Amino acid sequence: MTVDAPPIRRLSPRTTGIVLLCALLAAAALSLTLGAVSVPFSAAVLALPDALFGLGMSSLEGYQRAVMLELRVPRTLLAIVVGGLLAQCGAVMQGLFRNPLADPGIIGVSAGAALGAAMAIFFLPHAGESIVLPLAAFAGGFLTSMIVYSLARDVRGTSVVLLLLAGVAISALSGGAIALLSYLSDDERLRDISFWQMGSLGRAGDALLGVLALTAVAVALRFQMRARALNALLLGESEARHLGIPVEWLKLELIVLVALGVGLAVSACGLIGFVGLVVPHMLRMLCGPDYRVLLPLSALGGALLLIVADGLSRSLMAPAEVPVGIVTALIGAPFFMLLLLQVRRRGL
Repeated sequence: MTVDAPPIRRLSPRTTGIVLLCALLAAAALSLTLGAVSVPFSAAVLALPDALFGLGMSSLEGYQRAVMLELRVPRTLLAIVVGGLLAQCGAVMQGLFRNPLADPGIIGVSAGAALGAAMAIFFLPHAGESIVLPLAAFAGGFLTSMIVYSLARDVRGTSVVLLLLAGVAISALSGGAIALLSYLSDDERLRDISFWQMGSLGRAGDALLGVLALTAVAVALRFQMRARALNALLLGESEARHLGIPVEWLKLELIVLVALGVGLAVSACGLIGFVGLVVPHMLRMLCGPDYRVLLPLSALGGALLLIVADGLSRSLMAPAEVPVGIVTALIGAPFFMLLLLQVRRRGL
């Protein structure tokens, strides 16, 4: 007589949410102390309420307080917003394609945003020092997503396979255009284009952070309103239509929202990969595929992952800084290979 191995026990969404929230708060507090300027953990925690409310509790020097409030606090907040937004967009794309290997860049929005930014750097001097670069990146990402959607749509509806193939084609075209611009650039512009593609949280300006935070909240609320429709879509498009879900309108709405979220995130930080792939898949294995809980948990997990990656980028080679996109790639690529092995073992 054989005894089957017990199934993997999933955690409750409440427990997972509490753990992620506590870890996020701890990582955010710790990130305030990391960098070329050393700041004690206890003093960094007390410096924030002191600066906001004048409580006189902080023992930080003036330059330490300036570094923390003008550089590290905006940077940490940007990591929270961008990480949560990318992870939620990744979860939505995986539900839309009904594939755990899907990623926000699968429809070409990341490559289009990169092309828009590269064109701004090439044609406009000092574009990286103004709002032109984020606007160009967002415009490029949104335009490419609309091109991909129009290529995949016909009188019968929107084909997910054609959407994928069109995204691959647009990504390849954008990559070739970026390579051409890099080849024609001088040393300064070539360095700017290359550094921007590596991803960085160093452009955390107040205005950009405010716009991005408001957009992230609006996109997250809209995603949450579509959680039940995403659950129905997991059953298949035919079943979702029988349940009264307007599938074609849902696809268009989700693609536009993902393009908006990823385009703004890429415009603010450059290319940061694997957050939208790793986080939703891990949380789906822990808590199940219910999008009513998967979306908010993905926001917490994505924020946590990007804060950890940013902390590593500032501390691995201090006082030099490793681009955060390289760190997320080093974290996400091994996970992606493990995921492929898991899929192969299941015979899918």
